[in-house]
Amino acid sequence: MNFIYYIFYTLSKIIAHALFHHRVIHPERMIESGPLILAVNHQSYFDPPLAGICSQRAIYFLARKTLFAVPVLRKLLPHFQVIPVDRDGNDRTALKNIIQRLREGQGVLLFPEGTRSPDGKLQQARSVLGFIIAKTKAPVLPMRIFGAHEAFPKNAKKINLHPITVVLGKPLVFTETELTAFHGDDRALYHHLTDRVMNAIAALKLPEEIPNRTLTNNGATRI
Repeated sequence: MNFIYYIFYTLSKIIAHALFHHRVIHPERMIESGPLILAVNHQSYFDPPLAGICSQRAIYFLARKTLFAVPVLRKLLPHFQVIPVDRDGNDRTALKNIIQRLREGQGVLLFPEGTRSPDGKLQQARSVLGFIIAKTKAPVLPMRIFGAHEAFPKNAKKINLHPITVVLGKPLVFTETELTAFHGDDRALYHHLTDRVMNAIAALKLPEEIPNRTLTNNGATRI
């Protein structure tokens, strides 16, 4: 974790806790070494830092390529480990970059839905996630953010100080048997892998919705 990333990481944690009562449910499920895809629902501009601070290591993020046209951001974003993406088309360069980072044993945060949800509900995911899983065989940590839509929804002009909780699911691993089950039908395989991840995200609930919950010593809820 470089110095600039560390400063941003620390400030994000302070702000998230102070303004949004940020909670992380099942922090013990985070994988802190080796290749990992953090697959997160997308509700708000707040989502990247809210998900990123759940990990103790520096992870890679995606951001639209146009942000790199801003001089200040062009200098800062590489320190935040941001991978530029052309959202207007099939960005093969970005895909190669993501796959390379995972093969290097890095963590990469991806939003399967591609863009922010207009109503806070889960949207249809893009099968590009399945493509990345098939090419890297990287484990996936499903994560679900609750409250970010209420705090700063799409097209909003003001921020609401609404509590935000991030729930971590159990890591998903993909066996060779599963990856070859579709006998060369790549499109079906990519859809299957993407659906498996999205189903895992959809299954995550707030601890208030689940009976018999207990609290760990650090305040995180353990189910």
